[in-house]
Amino acid sequence: MADFAEVAERIWVARYPWFDVNVTVIGGERGLLVVDTHGSAGAAGEVVDDVRRLGAGAVVGIVNTHWHFDHTFGNGTVRGAFGPVPIHAHENAVAELEHGAERIKQRYVDQPDDPHAEDVVGTEVVLPDQTFSSARALDLGDRSVELVYPGRGHTSGDLVVRVPDADALLAGDLVEESAPPYFGDDSWPMDWPLSLDIVLGLTTAGSVVVPGHGAPVDRDFVETQRNEIGIVAETIRDLAGRGVPVDQAVEAGEWPWPSERLGAAVARGYEQLPRSQKRLPLV
Repeated sequence: MADFAEVAERIWVARYPWFDVNVTVIGGERGLLVVDTHGSAGAAGEVVDDVRRLGAGAVVGIVNTHWHFDHTFGNGTVRGAFGPVPIHAHENAVAELEHGAERIKQRYVDQPDDPHAEDVVGTEVVLPDQTFSSARALDLGDRSVELVYPGRGHTSGDLVVRVPDADALLAGDLVEESAPPYFGDDSWPMDWPLSLDIVLGLTTAGSVVVPGHGAPVDRDFVETQRNEIGIVAETIRDLAGRGVPVDQAVEAGEWPWPSERLGAAVARGYEQLPRSQKRLPLV
């Protein structure tokens, strides 16, 4: 159980201990929009109970900020509890979830002692059925909610949710507060800073920004994190341009976060750089 706290007008966030993940509810005249659904059928059952306990209205839609299972595997449970509501996501996120879900389940098959293993493996994965490529507006009656695709970053299909009348933005895992941003084998470290430039353009000095994990932040926090991710990208570019081999680059670089977190970022960055920006390894 987690309590939903109102962080902006009719925008409530619940922070769940498993993955320290946020689930957000946006209220409007027509009902509630649930943004992200947690990591399994069982975990989403808690979300359903907490949304009902909030007592703010009926759920009329779901949004997935990106494909990762800690944000999407609860889709079926939430939809099952509140009716056949639409599930919105970027088109890339749907493709990634469709291809990645079984890999996630296999990870937990291989870790049977994990307390969440049985629940994750047994979860029926429900794909979003409402997709877009650039932007979409959702009508909640007395307020409009904007879904915006700023570009590749944490994954290829991250969206942000903007609520203009509340000056609030839900950033998904393009922004993290409780730990440094997570770079995985599906991240785009060379694109991520530019995508955050788009995100910053959707905010004001007074904006409330809800990250995928951790406490709400402000625009200054997002700008600082954008610059740190930019340092990662430019360090990768510099190392590759000087011919440092990829398997030596993590140790050779100076990073804004502990180097053990950046192996995937470096490997992905080297892959994404055009050949013209890489030299042969130094002897």
